[in-house]
Amino acid sequence: MAAAQGHLSDGPDDADGEESPSLFRQAVAGLQGVRLRPEIELDPTPPPQRLAPFSYALEAAVVVDDTELADGRLILLHDPAGHDAWRGTFRLVTLVQADLEPEMAADPLLPEVCWSWLTGALEARRVPYTAPSGTVTRAGSHYFGGLADREPSTRIEIRASWSPAPEAAGVPDTAAHLAAWCDLLCQIAGLPPGGAPEAGVVTLPQRRDPHSR
Repeated sequence: MAAAQGHLSDGPDDADGEESPSLFRQAVAGLQGVRLRPEIELDPTPPPQRLAPFSYALEAAVVVDDTELADGRLILLHDPAGHDAWRGTFRLVTLVQADLEPEMAADPLLPEVCWSWLTGALEARRVPYTAPSGTVTRAGSHYFGGLADREPSTRIEIRASWSPAPEAAGVPDTAAHLAAWCDLLCQIAGLPPGGAPEAGVVTLPQRRDPHSR
């Protein structure tokens, strides 16, 4: 199984890992060494520089039989001075996307369902959070001319952010948030929970050809 890795960004004050706030270092440590499903490939990625004084980022892909079914990015932000919109000092930001069968995108309830997967994943892991916001976008592509032999494709994309509630020590349980995020990534990829079918759980069938490795 893969283990989460990552690195600290250089914030506006050129802070490195040792000079960053203790709470932030502890939150980042919570993301490191998390055990994941074998289908998930998780790697560090350069975090954005202007969203917060301190940031840390991971990118992930769900890969089955050398085929990439979904991918995403998770960013941990920290502003020691606090942020009114966050209702705290920490914020998690994500982008998750996957290809779908065209007929699935015609479901008028698809955006609501996908958003409920995010909130449901957090609630299933029993991790407290607040101030969630985001968008669910579905886009279809049709090909012409030299690309006319390609089948139409449809892509679903979730952009979201939420504030992880701190524990007693003031540090959020980032490991649990990462696990919930990976649950969302697997669900949008069409994988059953925990790698085994479960009654009453609906997943989206995915296109298995666009991202073959």
